[in-house]
Order: sequence, then C-alpha cells, then structure tokens
Amino acid sequence: MGALILVAGLSAMSVFGFPKNFRAFVVQSGSMEPTIKAGSIIFIRPVEEYGKDDIITFKPSVEADIKNPKATITHRIVNVKEEDGQTLYTTKGDANEDNDFSERNKDLVLGKVLYSVPYLGYPVGFAKTQTGFVLLIVIPATIIVYSEILNIKKELKRISEDKKKKKGKSKKDED
Repeated sequence: MGALILVAGLSAMSVFGFPKNFRAFVVQSGSMEPTIKAGSIIFIRPVEEYGKDDIITFKPSVEADIKNPKATITHRIVNVKEEDGQTLYTTKGDANEDNDFSERNKDLVLGKVLYSVPYLGYPVGFAKTQTGFVLLIVIPATIIVYSEILNIKKELKRISEDKKKKKGKSKKDED
C-alpha cells in the first residue's frame, strides 16, 4: 500500500510540482548514463545561475523537430556564453559523443538536477499511462472508497441497533 501511495504521489508531483519549485521528471533515455540511468526519476529546481558541468533539464527549442512538445531533455552544460544580452548553454548527454546540435537559451531551462533515484521512474512513468493510471490509481482508490462505504454502513447499522435497544429499555422502564 505504501508503494502505491509513493507512486501516486510522485506521479502527481511530476505533473503539478513540489513545494519550493521542485519538480520530478522520469528519464526516458540513456543519454546521461552512467551518471543518470534510464528509468530514474530526477528532482530538479530552478536556480539563479547555471554553470559548466551542471546537469539541467530543459525544453527543446522551438525549431527542434520534436514529436512530443511536452518532452524535456536532461543534459550536462559543457559551455556557457553571453550573446546579445542572453545566456546560452551548450549541452551534451554524458553518453553522447557530440554536443547537442543547438545552444539552449536560459528561458528554456526548467531547472538544475539536484538528485536522481534509479529505477523509481519506471512505476511513475507507468502510472502516467492510461493503463497504469487505472491499475495503480483508480482501482486502489475504488477499493478504498468501497471499503469506507462498508465501514460507514456498518457504523450506521450499529447506531440504529443501539437506538432500538435504548427504545426497548425505555418501554421496559415504563412498564
């Protein structure tokens, strides 16, 4: 039960965010291995300045040909430069031979990776699918609600029986 609550909580937090601007993301690829393994869950937070060797999570640039506009990328900063008043980052996955093909504007950066938990991303990622949501969230929630309804029904029955007993005692006292 605790594992289900943890997965449900992390799934919700990966969508809505944590307090103090922390966010959680599931790593889908091995581009950052061995530092961050595929299937890990990472926790990020925006910071004022990002520097060389920081691992950041960012949105792909508008001109990038990405099939999923909600996708994010987590790579290491290999170079920082100022150009026309903007900070630009050159990034690269640790497992990749080459730098990413385009520089990232600071506006695209969601935050710096603070820590990662290997393998925890698999159940969280599964919980975000329709099947996973039903199996890990809807069915357990339904069971809990049904159980509580049975408890309420049992309690109401007990209260009703107590009232009948009190009425029975009142009538005996009158006789």
